[in-house]
Amino acid sequence: MAFLKVVSLEEALKIIDSFPLEPKIEEVPLKEALGRILAEDIASPIDVPPFDRSTVDGFAVISKDTWKASESNPVRLKIIGQINAGDVPKVELNEGTAVEISTGAPLPKNADAVVMVEEVDVEGDEVIIYKPHYPQANVMKRGSDIPKGKVLLKKGTKLGYKDTALLSAVGFSKVKVFKKPKVAVISTGNEIILPGEDLKEGKIYDINGRAITDAVREIGGEAYFLGIAEDDRESMKMKIIEGLNYDIVILSGGASAGVRDLTSSIIEELGEVLIHGIAIQPGKPTIIGRINGKSIFGLPGYPTSCLTNFTLLVAPFLRKLLGLTQEHKKTKKKLAFKVFSVKGRRQFLPVKINGEIAEPILKGSGAVTSFVEADGFIEIPENVEIVEEDEEVEVYLF
Repeated sequence: MAFLKVVSLEEALKIIDSFPLEPKIEEVPLKEALGRILAEDIASPIDVPPFDRSTVDGFAVISKDTWKASESNPVRLKIIGQINAGDVPKVELNEGTAVEISTGAPLPKNADAVVMVEEVDVEGDEVIIYKPHYPQANVMKRGSDIPKGKVLLKKGTKLGYKDTALLSAVGFSKVKVFKKPKVAVISTGNEIILPGEDLKEGKIYDINGRAITDAVREIGGEAYFLGIAEDDRESMKMKIIEGLNYDIVILSGGASAGVRDLTSSIIEELGEVLIHGIAIQPGKPTIIGRINGKSIFGLPGYPTSCLTNFTLLVAPFLRKLLGLTQEHKKTKKKLAFKVFSVKGRRQFLPVKINGEIAEPILKGSGAVTSFVEADGFIEIPENVEIVEEDEEVEVYLF
């Protein structure tokens, strides 16, 4: 089978972007929200703190009563009560009075300052104050930390532990997030076996199943590895049909023009092949199709090609479904040495980052270490034959 529907990378991305799938929203308990993507802006429904409170252990006072205090002429105020954290104040300050107060406790009525316990003496029912205190001394005003109505987190935020702590602080027990797309992952090939099995002659361990499954999960989706389909029409067809129980199906291998590569014809039988071949190197043997409204991605079998095309094609699609808007992570580095490319062929070359240097990995996309050692890849346009040593390049990070 030849490559029947070869397109440019831009055309492939345009086709994928046209898929009629939009992010779905669900509400989850806050205890399950870590790592999820917010589906709405979050504004505080309350003031934090919700009352004026003391930031120290000491005595709540009317600040004006302390303004004449000095070491030589201290002020004496009558202690009329005590307030601990969690209490509801039942006393009211008047001129010449004070209330013993603990850290975090609400201020009594008329109090506007707190004198630290370390700065006073107590004699009987009187507190002796040796220096003046001004309004709001050792006081956190209501709403001074977070005012009611302030937008705390924006739609599209991936919730970390600091974010969930912030949501707890303003009383959220549930939060609306984007629903995780469910992705079926299938490896294909007679030569592939699962890690842990006996490695017989002519066999190799599956890499792509683990790599794609965890790449989906790292982005934020739910991935389900359905196992290995042999290069047999019935085996592969049954795996693809099983994958249609999920939102997206990703296969690796079985996408090239070999006699035993069946993915394209099976997708054509069950639905529609939109792309069969992308004009890039590595990664040309890529299939994209639709079956019963489900998106099907057939990625190359070589690990580096597979993960490069996952990064270029599938990852942006998953980010869209998760409500994420960030683009590929990129960084600018200098090329370690001169590399040659084939004019007329767009190339994505894996590189390892070493400080400010990008070191090309030239082992070929079939080498396991090409993928394992690579931090990302650089793009070499069709009209470029040589990229010089020390030339600045943009690295797309895996």
